[in-house]
Amino acid sequence: MNSHTLHAGWRLKGSDSSARFRGLAAVSRATAWVAGTHGTVLRTHDGGRHWTDISPPGAGALEFRDIEAFDGRHAVVLAIGEGESSRVFRTDDAGATWAESFRNTDPRAFYDCLTFFDRRHGIALGDPVDGKFRILSTADGGRSWRLLPSDGMPSAQKGEAAFAASGQCVVSSGRRDAWIATGGAATARVLHTTDRGRTWTVANTPVPAGDPARGVFALAFRDRTHGIAVGGDYRPEQLSPRSASVSADGGATWTAAAVPPHAYRSGASWLPHSRRIALAVGPSGSDLTLDGGHTWHTFDHGSYDTVDCAPDLGCWAAGEQGRIARLEP
Repeated sequence: MNSHTLHAGWRLKGSDSSARFRGLAAVSRATAWVAGTHGTVLRTHDGGRHWTDISPPGAGALEFRDIEAFDGRHAVVLAIGEGESSRVFRTDDAGATWAESFRNTDPRAFYDCLTFFDRRHGIALGDPVDGKFRILSTADGGRSWRLLPSDGMPSAQKGEAAFAASGQCVVSSGRRDAWIATGGAATARVLHTTDRGRTWTVANTPVPAGDPARGVFALAFRDRTHGIAVGGDYRPEQLSPRSASVSADGGATWTAAAVPPHAYRSGASWLPHSRRIALAVGPSGSDLTLDGGHTWHTFDHGSYDTVDCAPDLGCWAAGEQGRIARLEP
């Protein structure tokens, strides 16, 4: 984007839905998928002028919090919750039919988000069980899943968990690297794998934690090296200082943003083909950085939970009360 970037803003695209959409997959300026409450999945192929309800049959009691789309026809959606509420579905025909490919049977487990390295390989993240985060792995595009051994996973802190707020508590860049965002414990941390989830290293971040409502809620990496973390305290009456951090070494170390967003942010995305421009969104507004995450400027005060940008610079945001928008000049 050029010098007019600061004048860009969200343009709402009527969805005729009251669902809260925390799952979002931007395929292009024309095509996007959203997933949310009451088992709702919508898709557009015409830039948001029309939305098709392609919700999986019988999913009305489920809470969809993440969706990953490979194109306009193939997508994987994650439902969160304790026990059998955590499920994964896949479609190969633009949502005309869905296949349930995973249903959690461990009452202690709670899955939060998922990410794909390519069209075949992906992982899903679950909150700690027996003191360690859980990782599901797929090598067939989400058609089947297996639980990875936990011996390569560092121990979780007391109370540590991931936030299923935007589908961005686990993100990937390239074919093997992924990162996990955590909160709820004494320190907000980022975990990093270079082998698709078998082994992990861990780093502390400056984002405040120490409370079940505080921590890193979303990550975005524009390559294997450069990442941003956003979060804070999701309670509206609480301040969220140091709500953003940046990393230039693959998540090994994190530095607090010099001028962070002024409030809690739950989603983040880099603009494709840009080394310095990224977006962050939350219930109280949206922010833009032009210097790689060091300083942020609010450009919109609407409520959004998640944001995602496609390779053709089609950036979308979604949130409560069926709100879906696309970034316009």
